[in-house]
Amino acid sequence: MLNPKMVRKNPDLIKQNLARRREPDLEYMVNDFVDIDKRWREIDKKLNELRQKRNEFAKKIGKSKGEEKKNLITEMQQIKIELEKSEKQITEAKDRRQWLLDRIPNLIHESVPYGKDDSENQEIKLWGKIREFDFKPRDHHELMENLSLVELERARKTSGARFYYLKNKAVILELALMRYGIDEVLKHGVELFSTPSMVRKEMLYGTGFLPLGEEDIYKIADEDLNLIGTSEVTLAGLHHGEVLLQEELPKRYAGLSSCYRTEASATTKDDKGIFRVHEFKKIEMFSFTLPERSWDEQERLIGIAEKIFQGLELPYRIVNICTGDLGGVAAKKYDLEVWLPGQNRYREVVSCSNCTDYQSRRMKIRYREKEGAPVLGHVHTLNSTVITSTRPIITILENFQQEDGSIKIPKALQKYTGFDEITMNPLL
Repeated sequence: MLNPKMVRKNPDLIKQNLARRREPDLEYMVNDFVDIDKRWREIDKKLNELRQKRNEFAKKIGKSKGEEKKNLITEMQQIKIELEKSEKQITEAKDRRQWLLDRIPNLIHESVPYGKDDSENQEIKLWGKIREFDFKPRDHHELMENLSLVELERARKTSGARFYYLKNKAVILELALMRYGIDEVLKHGVELFSTPSMVRKEMLYGTGFLPLGEEDIYKIADEDLNLIGTSEVTLAGLHHGEVLLQEELPKRYAGLSSCYRTEASATTKDDKGIFRVHEFKKIEMFSFTLPERSWDEQERLIGIAEKIFQGLELPYRIVNICTGDLGGVAAKKYDLEVWLPGQNRYREVVSCSNCTDYQSRRMKIRYREKEGAPVLGHVHTLNSTVITSTRPIITILENFQQEDGSIKIPKALQKYTGFDEITMNPLL
């Protein structure tokens, strides 16, 4: 949520920034907010005057008698009617004002490239050498089927599309990736959490997954509980409503959780295999920082993610997400995309976002210099993928495949898997 005072005082600057998002409705929303905010404050002023007047009349009525008292009571009744009318008006104005605030996206950092969609994301770094195959590389779907690493049709029967069973050595590989990710991220001074998989609606609102995006969330019927799509939600919720001390910042966390996504807006192009699924495991980093240090923290987070995928010997690129592809919560986002030879292109495996104070305003997470000191402002929040349980498996299978269909295991994972290859025999 943007600072309403900032929108009120600098609407033209806000509209100029948001125009880069290529959403024409945003200009009208800012204008509507300025108008309804002004009306809200006018009604609030009138309400205070009416309440003061009501209190004055109540005192006069208590001291008066006869005809004078009767006239005062009549006037008091008229004041009450005006009060009820104004209270209804301010509720309507307040609700509309908040509706707009909830939907106006974050301001974009000046370094975010202008573009219409993901085809115009800006490549800023390449790492690793793309392997040259002397045979036609298979995609992960074919490899997993051939190596007895997955059950897709039976998963469709039991649970539906975009679900899967991992089998045999794929299960061990999944666990190895999680342990590898944990060990690597612990080198960088984080507190490690295993988080809940369900949260109250308030936490989803606070992190910006609501009110927009409701169709992508699994809800528990008849309860104020929803399945998370990322532990970003639960890690942010740790300090909901708190005032942190300046000396405590930055707070750096990593959360292991199961993740659930309806993928309601997804196309059918990734239906095959396990690239886009409804359920997976993930380790996520989350930082609370002082505002002036959040941009350095974003570079730090993407640097950690890079080291993790360098350790897996996977060629990747870093892209600066353009304005047309940037979600409403982030002010700037990097994606780390690993090369997939089976698809002959880079695909995203890590997202790293600086959300500035957009989430912390909704979450009411602020900071002060010391106990008892005045609140100085809202913290900045950042998040980054460490590793997931599905897409890194895909990247390993496709990049380390051999001509006979077997898979070599990256050296960094071998101490976790206990094997250095996956062969056509699932028991070996």
